[in-house]
Amino acid sequence: MEMAGKAYRGVLYAMAGIAGAMLVWLMISVITSVMMRNLGMQPFAWLFTSSEYAVLYMTMLGAPWLVREKGHVHIELVTAALPAPARRAMSRFVAASCVAVCAVLAWKGGELMITNFTRNDLDVRAYYFPKWILTAAFPLSFGLMAVEFSRFVFGADLMHSGEAGIHE
Repeated sequence: MEMAGKAYRGVLYAMAGIAGAMLVWLMISVITSVMMRNLGMQPFAWLFTSSEYAVLYMTMLGAPWLVREKGHVHIELVTAALPAPARRAMSRFVAASCVAVCAVLAWKGGELMITNFTRNDLDVRAYYFPKWILTAAFPLSFGLMAVEFSRFVFGADLMHSGEAGIHE
C-alpha cells in the first residue's frame, strides 16, 4: 500500500511539475509574440494556439496538487464562527460535495473525450490537433481532484481550519 501511495504522489507531483513548466512556456510564448509584433513580424500561428492549450493543461494538471496542498480558494468566514464539532461536520460536507461535483465532471469529461476520439474530432486552427488529447485532461484531473477531496471527507485532516483571515 505504501508503494501505491508513493506512486500516486509521484503522479500528482509530476502533473504539478508539468503545469509549472507550462507556466514558463506561457511566459516565453507571450514575450516572443510581443517581441515579434513590435519588430513588425507576424508571430507564428502555433505560438498562440500552444499558449491556449497550455492554459487549459496548466489549470487541469495543477488542480489536484492544489487541492492536496489546500491551495485552492475557500472562505473560512462561516466555518470560523462554528464550534469545533459543527466545523468538522460542515468541512466534511463541503468536501463531500466537492467529491460529488468532481466525480460528475470526471465522468462527463470521460464521455466527451471518448466522443471526441470515436468521431475523430479535430481542433482546426494553426494545425490539425485531435480534440481528445485536449479533453483527456478532464477525466484525469477531475478524477484525481475527487480523490484528493475524499481525503478531507474520510481522513483526519480537514479542509477548513476555522482560522479566518489568519493566513492572508
